[in-house]
Amino acid sequence: MPFVSRSVDGAIDGLFKQPQEGRAEEFLPNGDPDVIAFEIAPLRVSSVSARQFRLMLRRAGLIDPAKAWVAQQDDETQDAFEYSGDFVKDSPKMLVGFAVMGFTSQQVDEFFTAASKL
Repeated sequence: MPFVSRSVDGAIDGLFKQPQEGRAEEFLPNGDPDVIAFEIAPLRVSSVSARQFRLMLRRAGLIDPAKAWVAQQDDETQDAFEYSGDFVKDSPKMLVGFAVMGFTSQQVDEFFTAASKL
């Protein structure tokens, strides 16, 4: 029987064997439908390594358009693209870059999920 924490929208965002300090929790039985749904849901990928990100761009045929967009950005954005160790899905510039390429939020999620497997 796990302790669960919930996000602001009420969805379970963590399962724990014991209470966790600083988290609002409730106790639910293992067979609870919300617990089962959380356990079988695919992992949400929030960041990937630079290698994974660049390989995914290349495989998707987006490496050249991404580099062209980055080349038009400020120096800090160019440095971040060139030297970051990882790429965070919800960072402001990342969201803008994907929006410019016409990605929906679901497509961004799919991109990061696929990249995480490389």
